[in-house]
Amino acid sequence: MEYPELALHVAGQWLTRASGGERPVTNPADETTLATLPLAGAEELAAAAESARRGFLAWRRVRAHDRYVILRRAAELMRERAEAIATVLTLEQGKPLAESVREVRLSADILDFQAEEGKRLYGRTVAPRVEGILSQTVVRQPVGPVAAFTPWNFPANLPVRKLSSALAAGCSVVLKPDEETPGTAMLLVRVFLDAGVPADAINLVCGDPAQVSSALIAHPAIAKVSITGSVAVGKLLGEQAARHLKRFTGELGGHAPVIVCEDADLAFVLKSSLAAKYRNAGQVCASPIRFYLPRRLHTVFAEQFAEGARRLRLGSGLDAQTQMGPLTHARRLDDMEGFVEDALGCGARLLTGGRRVDRPGFFFEPAVFADAPPASRLMQQEPFGPIAVIQPYDTLGEAIDAANALPYGLGAYAFTRDLMTAHRLGEELDAGMVGINHYGVSQPEMPFGGWKDSGIGQEMGAEGLLHYTELKTITVGVPN
Repeated sequence: MEYPELALHVAGQWLTRASGGERPVTNPADETTLATLPLAGAEELAAAAESARRGFLAWRRVRAHDRYVILRRAAELMRERAEAIATVLTLEQGKPLAESVREVRLSADILDFQAEEGKRLYGRTVAPRVEGILSQTVVRQPVGPVAAFTPWNFPANLPVRKLSSALAAGCSVVLKPDEETPGTAMLLVRVFLDAGVPADAINLVCGDPAQVSSALIAHPAIAKVSITGSVAVGKLLGEQAARHLKRFTGELGGHAPVIVCEDADLAFVLKSSLAAKYRNAGQVCASPIRFYLPRRLHTVFAEQFAEGARRLRLGSGLDAQTQMGPLTHARRLDDMEGFVEDALGCGARLLTGGRRVDRPGFFFEPAVFADAPPASRLMQQEPFGPIAVIQPYDTLGEAIDAANALPYGLGAYAFTRDLMTAHRLGEELDAGMVGINHYGVSQPEMPFGGWKDSGIGQEMGAEGLLHYTELKTITVGVPN
């Protein structure tokens, strides 16, 4: 499939031109222009919000079972179109095509699960405590139109998390994907429309990020804000949402630690860790970054990890031999160089990589550091790229303290074959998601969310669906 002509979806119309101007969308593998993206201005943003208001009034009246049927159809269409959607995803985002296909298929699984859960938004009945009251019930109802903001690193998975939960609950959505990766979102919106979601119930806008977020969050029609993004942007949008008393969910950044215990199978840890670290070129909010090894195992693990990173084949995501694609845009290259320069200046040892690749595209050599000082930028800020650091520890308690030292708490991982140690790590690691002996913490049936600066609320799972609902208490008394 070739890259499509780009358009916004506003009030039931596909717009190839809009009042906010336009911008190019770039292929990160070769820096060519894929297409031109129309940008929404104030006129289109207001129209999208008003459309969402109309869409909510219609969609919320659709019975839960009928919404389920429509969303299940959307999941099937997503699977039927997985290869085509994945190709567009790879063209605009850069990850290997096999990763893109898995992302689209997992997105369909997320939609399946949330469609099912939409039939189970149960309330409860409470026995009256006074005479004259016939019934007391607590029910859940959809919160209203949702403004959903998603980044470029998972252009299918992250929009579908929000769309599936919101639509399953009976909400309408104004989706604002990242301007680097709009084509995937456009194809996803077409899937939902083709499945039978009313046109006003799903709008798609792109534009100047600050203008779009401030306009949508302030609009009276919008009842809830959901964002996946950086901590800084999440805090900014959270403040805006609070100013207007809008419900808010924020899935923000992380700085995931990995504790490898004395009894762990190092070969297994190495293989799974290399795959997890350099998936999507490290552009993953729950990507493992800080690896803590017992001091006696530190050197050999660091050397083997660096050798594994050095062997990774870089290239276009459309090349079946590629193991790691480019970074998604040029700004990421500048940021990676900043992390490397700071780490070296602080005295960390660079074991491999850490440089731009001399070829067209935004390619960066997978980097592995050892013995980075705690004050270094790498040990304090999320690199969001293909950089790992291997650190030694003397006691497990020391490793847990180091893992918990940062203000992030999204993902944390550990490897051990001891049952008691596994339970201790699960209990003491401060993160919303803890993976013991594996990295697969993101599953459709499980809630995804962080602690501390890593966010507020959850996505996916039954818990994620509840964030798109409001509680209502209904009591019925005896009529006179």
